Amino acid sequence: MRPQQAKAEFHGMDYGHFKVADLKEFAGGAYPLEQMLLDVRTLSLRETDTLFSLPWAGFLVDHANQAPIGRPWVRYEADENWASPGDVLELQPSSGRVALRYRRGDNGNVLFATEQCNSYCLMCSQPPRAVDDLWRVEQLHALIELIDKDEPSIAISGGEPMLLGEGLVDVIAHCHAALPQTHVHVLSNGRLAGDGTYAARFTGLHESLTWGIPLYGDTSMLHDYIVQRQGAFAQTLRGLYALEQAKQRVEIRVVLVKDVVHRLEAIARYIYRNLPFVEHVALMGVEPIGFAKAHREALWMDPMDITDALEGAVDFLSSRNIAVSLYNLPLCTLPPRLWPFSRQSISHWKQNYRPECAPCQVRDRCGGFFSWVTPDWLSRGIAPINQREPA
Repeated sequence: MRPQQAKAEFHGMDYGHFKVADLKEFAGGAYPLEQMLLDVRTLSLRETDTLFSLPWAGFLVDHANQAPIGRPWVRYEADENWASPGDVLELQPSSGRVALRYRRGDNGNVLFATEQCNSYCLMCSQPPRAVDDLWRVEQLHALIELIDKDEPSIAISGGEPMLLGEGLVDVIAHCHAALPQTHVHVLSNGRLAGDGTYAARFTGLHESLTWGIPLYGDTSMLHDYIVQRQGAFAQTLRGLYALEQAKQRVEIRVVLVKDVVHRLEAIARYIYRNLPFVEHVALMGVEPIGFAKAHREALWMDPMDITDALEGAVDFLSSRNIAVSLYNLPLCTLPPRLWPFSRQSISHWKQNYRPECAPCQVRDRCGGFFSWVTPDWLSRGIAPINQREPA
């Protein structure tokens, strides 16, 4: 696991987002030098003479004497490889910290839209805060400009991104302009799209835009209980239909908490019968952080005990040509016949493996564990697998 922030020392640097650059990045010429930090930690002295004279925003150093006299620099207190060329750093001189906002080559880069949310899910991994953070929109625009143009995909998450209103429309439009080849996946509860007017704002906005919307029940009683908001089930359904009317591509996300597992096959049937436009269904293990830690007894089931429900739901959906994936579930907790549906879904920066995984022959295919998993969240089925393919 790599932390998202690190303590830092600054000299002459102002707040802002900056691209870490090496010689290759410089030669590419894709970004203004005024928005780039030259990484001089591994440069030889003869390479620096000419480079130092250019109008860099600053220099990324291990020691203050690596930067030219009188020029801005930043030094962070973390492993040297914590930030690398191509990454984007948010410098926060007032707090003495630097945040890593984009990692080149990572599978989980996110545009974090807001801490606000209109739901209060029992297992929320990012507990919402009632704060006015519309200022994040301006930061997202700055970050989008510095993301690699060939980035395969990026998510927009929160909180609830739709609470940004027109700000979310602007952010997605900016992604289309600056990153036209990048797939954008918005994680939203969909509740604010229900009147159709807002959903229509996204029609034709980006050629590769999808929405990940949670559905935690086939009845309002169950879904509303999980999200802790009365009326949320009806609002979510109206939002889903509005997004379909707006020609949006939709994924349904189902987190496998105890009460949901007991209705999982019914939920699969409900999706098939009532939401035929859904392209993909993700069945997701619980992330053991945030509110989930306080509600473990009410939420968690050992993955070994949900096999029948998983097999029933996966068989039902896949046999009807609905793409289905399993997230956040180690392969050793799944029957081999479900391995083809398993995905390496945990972002690299928060993924880890247990010591017992070392001899496993399918570790390279397994999604592993969240870095903050503790023994009380571990399945009794955790063990190395000694076969490359299902029997």
